[in-house]
Amino acid sequence: MSNAPRISLADVARATGAALSKFDTESVAKAMGGFASLHMGGDASPTVADISECLFFSPGDGRIWLQDQRMLLLHTEALAAMRREMIDSLGLERTRGLFTRAGYVSGARDAQLVRKQWPDADPPAAAIAGARLHALEGMVKVEVVHASYDPDSGTYSGEFLWHNSSEADEHIAAYGIGGSSACWMATGGATGYVSTLFGRLIVFREVQCRAKGDAQCRVVGKSAEQWEDLEEDMRYLNAREFVSSAAYARPAPHAADLPSAQAPAGEAMVGASSAFNAACHQLNRVARTTATVLFTGESGVGKEKFASMLHKISPRKNQPFVAVNCAAIPDTLIESELFGVERGAYTGASHSRPGRFERANGGTLFLDEIGTLSFVAQGKLLRALQEGEVERVGGTQSIAVDVRVVAATNETLRQAVQEGKFREDLFFRLNVFPIHLPPLRQRRDDIPLLMNHFLNVYRRKHGGQTRGFTQAAVRALLNYDFPGNIRELQNLIERAVIMADADGLIDLHHLFTSGETLSTDIMTLNLQGDSGTLNLTDSGITPAGVAPRSENAKPSVSPQSLEQTERDTLARAIAASKGNLSAAARLLDTTRAKLAFRARKHGLI
Repeated sequence: MSNAPRISLADVARATGAALSKFDTESVAKAMGGFASLHMGGDASPTVADISECLFFSPGDGRIWLQDQRMLLLHTEALAAMRREMIDSLGLERTRGLFTRAGYVSGARDAQLVRKQWPDADPPAAAIAGARLHALEGMVKVEVVHASYDPDSGTYSGEFLWHNSSEADEHIAAYGIGGSSACWMATGGATGYVSTLFGRLIVFREVQCRAKGDAQCRVVGKSAEQWEDLEEDMRYLNAREFVSSAAYARPAPHAADLPSAQAPAGEAMVGASSAFNAACHQLNRVARTTATVLFTGESGVGKEKFASMLHKISPRKNQPFVAVNCAAIPDTLIESELFGVERGAYTGASHSRPGRFERANGGTLFLDEIGTLSFVAQGKLLRALQEGEVERVGGTQSIAVDVRVVAATNETLRQAVQEGKFREDLFFRLNVFPIHLPPLRQRRDDIPLLMNHFLNVYRRKHGGQTRGFTQAAVRALLNYDFPGNIRELQNLIERAVIMADADGLIDLHHLFTSGETLSTDIMTLNLQGDSGTLNLTDSGITPAGVAPRSENAKPSVSPQSLEQTERDTLARAIAASKGNLSAAARLLDTTRAKLAFRARKHGLI
């Protein structure tokens, strides 16, 4: 890979003497006054200059970077042409959904950048950084009318004017003034950014748009529970109709114990990330067929939920859905469980009973953890799949069955075939239409949506009055690796709802109480008996040649400035790596480009 030098926007500004345009900090600070007890001036990080240092141009190898995310300069006319063709081919509604979801992913990535680069930024500074990124990326110029966030209740409210919207310009050029708003990507981006930043679903709606003839584009953002008619907005954010939009609605009132019209927790499909939407598109495409589907992915990613939804949106939805956990059935019983048994087939078989294949006749049979089946059971299953008929244990006649088989595994079956642990012919019979479900750590865009969903679910289930999450809890959940995936997140939030005080907020000590290992760059919880202490630990990186700090040694407080501390850290890492910047970057867990930029700023290289 080429190591062409990168040039940041800030470098260009310094070299040319041109000043980066600044926000009107007085009006912004006034508008952001709703952020309780927090103040933001022109030097609040991240500033425009701070953000510009994250944008790198590498003309030698044809790449542009926004920190570690690759970017692309694209002619707005080209984007407008694609938009027109999509509207003409797919219709206005479907195209709007596609652009809204693309914007959501972009906004979520921007929020992850801000959280990673400026973890200690005050909420108002981090929030306004989204507006600055919107401007830097060429979407719109943002004017803050007002914005407020109550950390005690977790509620957000904001109103913004958007100037020079590229989407509105191109939509007007193509279709003229119409009756609907046009800033779809920008609206999705605002929703993705603020939702990821605060760890709860905050929905933005464009209430005025130049494409409708209004003087300016105006957007309003509020916490999901504050919107009365959220389903309309979620229709564009969700890729498919079977993804639950009711999951984000406000909690049901406690005045009467009435049945809820919302889908129960076990049935809701929640997500908006590109990985989740890709799986939903595959699910919708294969649902209308009778093809065998193989779900793969780690434990807890929701394979059974996807299998159940596959059945519900298929032509077999009115027929039985039978689920079998192959890992829970002993080898001696797997044949009778799957294929049934005739009376007298063995000692204790006092009556005949159908197996799972017969019970699922006309419908869907879901075989979970199929990789645990023994070779004998695999052979019998293969015959049933090939012939479309089963024979009960102790029986003499074959029984024809019409069953759609859906399998799931958290193992790599292709590797199991190579190791001789799984039959190759059965693998190819099952692997007709594979759908891989990524782990939660690879679809972090969905974490705020899932947090909001499970919070509402368990408040209703347990009668809790918890208002939301603290910022420390949000930060921890967004950075946690979730080895148990969605199942673990679900359990963490249920535990926290039970433990948190009524009308209180969920904090770290409500969530992580059973030995979970948190990332070392966020607050960690050390438990001793029934009590715990919060500690902000360092990254644990000690460059070679630098003596680690003794466990008993007290941390010294240096009077030197932050700039000097950064310079000393860089100098030690570069010295320990003998001038190899790539090695020094690895020691400090950063990118080579960022380290080189900082080192040049301090005159180290």
